Amino acid sequence: MSNSKVLIAISTYREAENIENLISKIKNYSPHSNILIINDYSDDQTKEIINKISDSNLVYLERPKKLGLGTAHKLSIFYAIKFNYDFLLTMDADFSHDPSHIPVLLKKAEKNAFVIGSRFCEGAKSDYTGFRKLVSNLGNFVARTLLNIKLLEITTYYRVYSVKLLKKLPFDELNAQGYSLGVKIVWFMKKLKANLIEIPIHFKDRKKGKSKIPKLQIFISSFDLLIIKLKDIFKKYDFNRPNYTYNFSLICNKCENSFFTLVKKEKFKCLLCGKIKNNKKN
Repeated sequence: MSNSKVLIAISTYREAENIENLISKIKNYSPHSNILIINDYSDDQTKEIINKISDSNLVYLERPKKLGLGTAHKLSIFYAIKFNYDFLLTMDADFSHDPSHIPVLLKKAEKNAFVIGSRFCEGAKSDYTGFRKLVSNLGNFVARTLLNIKLLEITTYYRVYSVKLLKKLPFDELNAQGYSLGVKIVWFMKKLKANLIEIPIHFKDRKKGKSKIPKLQIFISSFDLLIIKLKDIFKKYDFNRPNYTYNFSLICNKCENSFFTLVKKEKFKCLLCGKIKNNKKN
């Protein structure tokens, strides 16, 4: 792990109150990692704040509008693949994921492992109370039970991926948003026979800014969970075949970047600006 190339990715939308302090804390706990900020065009000075930070290990990508957590998370995965990182650590921008846990999470990272920061395993703690605590507990219980995943936590985005495993994912099936995407990726890690590891964390409630979680997310996620369950029963995957569901050779004629994900058949979508492009498989 000491010689591994690590990318820490953070998706933001109106997190100007938190982002500078968060970057500073991350650098304290993981000084040799690169940091990727993916910002959904916040009108809150996020870009200006980051531009003032002088750090060659900091990369900033701004998208032209709010395109959602799901595509931002996929973009961080594609960035890690394209630039040959060994591990990708993802976390929230609101300090609910304490940077002090980063060294422990990275210490457990292996090429055939998936590591997640858990609110529910022994030694963990969560600041959620009342209805939010109930929804969080129930959502994790239903998802892990329905999909037979041997983790107590599967919904949080405080996690470490092996890029070797990420390269095998069928990205045309990862078009969900929010919690649904997070659960589905964990399910695929199980399908890939990854070593599933959870590390206890203290999950903190945000102190600044407002939550961006859509109010209907719980209902959307419930429907998506049923779809995943049906695929768990009926669909087989061959992870050894060439993966044509991402394409770095395509150049977007709108934003001039090359982070395209397969949507369906020969249709690709740019994860930076959302533009659709048709392309035949090679």
